[in-house]
Amino acid sequence: MTYEQLEIGAEDSLSLTADSETVKQYARLVGDLNPVHLDDVYAAKSFFKKRVAHGMLAAGLISAVLGTRLPGPGSIYLAQELEFKRPVYLGDTITARVKVLEKHDRHNKLKLHTWVENQAGKTVLDGSAVVLCREF
Repeated sequence: MTYEQLEIGAEDSLSLTADSETVKQYARLVGDLNPVHLDDVYAAKSFFKKRVAHGMLAAGLISAVLGTRLPGPGSIYLAQELEFKRPVYLGDTITARVKVLEKHDRHNKLKLHTWVENQAGKTVLDGSAVVLCREF
């Protein structure tokens, strides 16, 4: 979809199940080996009482929506604000959602509402992003 075709209110999403293997792969990839993500015994004694996925795993799913769906390939991430609302537990299926709030035609920029929900429809992450739309 081109910048011109995008309309205020346009939305798209992408889902992922935060299973144990996904969390382990993410931890190895970014080097965040915090035991609250990887160790059941440690996590049971934590604030969360069980293992949780990395918050940035959920945030990364927003990036996937931006780069593959809305606005899609060629888009350039310029800014992101995030507020983590609740944990993502292992086994949760999370859905990253993006909605166009504003279009700035001079530079083909979009302001977007970005948020992630769990399978119960509860918001786990809320924020906004600015994206530059480029077509190649």
